[in-house]
Amino acid sequence: MAILHDALPFKTWMDPRLSRLPGIQPLDPEDWLRVDEVYAQQMAERERLLAERPCAVLAALPGSEAAVDELFEAVTARLPALGFTAGSEGWRCPDGRFVAREGAPLAVLGRLVQEDLVLLQDGPDGHHVMTAAVLCFPASWTLSEKIGRGLPGIHTPVASYDTGVGKRVQRLFDLIRPEQPLWRGNVLDYIDPALFQPRREAEKRAPDTERRGYIRSERQVLMRLPKTRAVLFAIHTYQVRRETLTPAEEAAFDARHRG
Repeated sequence: MAILHDALPFKTWMDPRLSRLPGIQPLDPEDWLRVDEVYAQQMAERERLLAERPCAVLAALPGSEAAVDELFEAVTARLPALGFTAGSEGWRCPDGRFVAREGAPLAVLGRLVQEDLVLLQDGPDGHHVMTAAVLCFPASWTLSEKIGRGLPGIHTPVASYDTGVGKRVQRLFDLIRPEQPLWRGNVLDYIDPALFQPRREAEKRAPDTERRGYIRSERQVLMRLPKTRAVLFAIHTYQVRRETLTPAEEAAFDARHRG
């Protein structure tokens, strides 16, 4: 069953600020996690994936433990403001589920929030390296293939991620301040509405040439954790039927692909 939003909260291809790479914007420090209208449906899918495919959606390298623990503290501190009720044993979620504190921290976080959570830490060659993640809704990439890689390797084979963009992104990561998170958006067209869509680098995603599929967009937050200095890359996935686009939005989306 497709899990669909009422509308996209932003349309990157219609906004020059977001469409120009890397399209980074400042973010309200209180707005890095969200609960939206499909929380219950997305969390049911996350519960299924964490139970049935843990090796596909969870990864943590040795040395990431302190960053994971700091991320756990940061996320759980925000939960009361998002409609969660905290208790000594765990949390009552907005959809009524109870999530216990016990368990691997990344797995617990994956059961609490809609965001996929990826941690990147300073690497030996000057590039930030992906060291830990809970990734239930990959948009055409595979966690096992990317874990342990620096930013250039993570973005293989993204054509637009050339040397110039790569240097700008790494410089951006170096300059992120704990008190000022950032965000950007992306957009893709999909035929299949499944949220769990891992693909190896050699695999190609079939485009929605019939324009009858889905528009999938990610709200990507970048935030530095103050103690470990790790960078959090948090991904909130939105999806709507393509037919909900206005004629002007569809024309602009189509032109973006032709360009």
